[in-house]
Amino acid sequence: MSAEINALQQNRIILRRALVACVVAFVFAFSLVPLYRVACEKVFGIRLEQTPTGEAKVAGYSVDTTRWVTVEFDAAVNSKLSWGFWSEQSSLRVHPGELVEAMFYARNDDTSIIVGQAVPSVAPAQASIYFNKTECFCFTEQLLNPGEQRPMPVRFVIDPDLPADISTLTLSYTFYNNEHATAREAAAAAATGTPVHASL
Repeated sequence: MSAEINALQQNRIILRRALVACVVAFVFAFSLVPLYRVACEKVFGIRLEQTPTGEAKVAGYSVDTTRWVTVEFDAAVNSKLSWGFWSEQSSLRVHPGELVEAMFYARNDDTSIIVGQAVPSVAPAQASIYFNKTECFCFTEQLLNPGEQRPMPVRFVIDPDLPADISTLTLSYTFYNNEHATAREAAAAAATGTPVHASL
């Protein structure tokens, strides 16, 4: 009888340890995301969030008219996306703290509706935390009908605290076919009887 009780106690101990290990693993897995974010943004200076910068933050900047920063623009499309995509200007000279608008254009060269998603990046990477976008086409999906061309503005401000040794930034965008959203739009068009193909 005592052997059975000992075996039961041993099983309870093992089960308790297994549950504790599961809880620890669960907490550790969820802590990796914020730790990764902190490491990227605080240690390596790489901005992960792609959300609009608040107006209050931008309004708090003072324009540094004693300094110029050159912002170069790079526009590309993934090979699976039959779009044209380009910037109106190859570069702009701006003062830190100044709200600036740059214009990009996208054109759907396909014969079908396509939903694209732009992925931005800033180089050098450590400068990304000083590059603040108040408006950007990269924040949302972009649906273009066959042959449709659309202007896509970007409004941004460079934080005056940008390190003095950085005088040139490159703002890059790569457009990808958001295949899930494209399929969703095609299904919606089919359900309503709207044609999803057209002649260019």
